[in-house]
Amino acid sequence: MHAKCPHCAQNLQPEPGFYYGSMYVSYALTVAIFVAVVVIGYTFFNPDMWDIVISLTLVLFLVAPLVFRLSRSIWAHMFIKKKNTTE
Repeated sequence: MHAKCPHCAQNLQPEPGFYYGSMYVSYALTVAIFVAVVVIGYTFFNPDMWDIVISLTLVLFLVAPLVFRLSRSIWAHMFIKKKNTTE
């Protein structure tokens, strides 16, 4: 991540360890993906347990970079107030 926003120069590193809380957001996103894969799997394919385990491993491995960045972005949007750029 950038240290400052390239558009408005907002500080994106307000304090050391700020993004540790994004692990909770990442966990929630991962659980949502887990539930979605299991529901889709059992609704359309009727797989056995190992098919679900393999598909979950594959899907979660592929979306890990997206979940990492998305969780940090959600965490930052929850706690960093937007600067007023009209001044």
